[in-house]
Amino acid sequence: MTLVLTTYDWVPEFPRGFVRDIRVRWLLEELGRPYQVETVPVREKSPDHIANQPFAQVPFIRDGDLTLFESGAILLHLAEGTDLMPEDLRPQVQQWLIAALNSVEPFIMAWAINKFFDKDEAGAARREPLLHQRLAQLQAALGNRDWLTGDSFTVADLLMADILRIPAQNGFLDDLHGLAAYTERATARPGFRKALADQMAHWRAADERQATA
Repeated sequence: MTLVLTTYDWVPEFPRGFVRDIRVRWLLEELGRPYQVETVPVREKSPDHIANQPFAQVPFIRDGDLTLFESGAILLHLAEGTDLMPEDLRPQVQQWLIAALNSVEPFIMAWAINKFFDKDEAGAARREPLLHQRLAQLQAALGNRDWLTGDSFTVADLLMADILRIPAQNGFLDDLHGLAAYTERATARPGFRKALADQMAHWRAADERQATA
């Protein structure tokens, strides 16, 4: 049975390429697993949407009889039993995936909310030292390894690299060369390039539908 990935029907220009269904798309490309896309409105939140995602967000998936929300939970589910979660490294992969969500992403999102949503330059500036410190800690933990758990790319690297795209694009990795190289190494993978192209094509198709409606 083909997996169904649900994302928004349309978003404005600003978040395109960063809506979190990209994480699921990327993993599915890495796994070579087919999927189809369904949508929910970005503005009107329906009872059906809330029944599948109680916070009325995206993404969520339907995998056979299982419906699952939260990108981290989806990634853990889909990677289970694959080369992207090797059995001998399973605890370490899970550790780093959760660290990406709990110990890295909140620092980035706090800065991004101030900077881009609240338009609070002073607030964003106050958060920059803590964000830089956390990214420096991550680089130190990575050390000279190619990937978080050693020589092999895992689902934890997929998530961490996606999370690092915002600081990378805003200059926070300019003096963190190891972390910048790590992010570039991950996002150069064909799976990410295909996932990004497909998500951007999704938004372009949505623009065309709106233009002809």
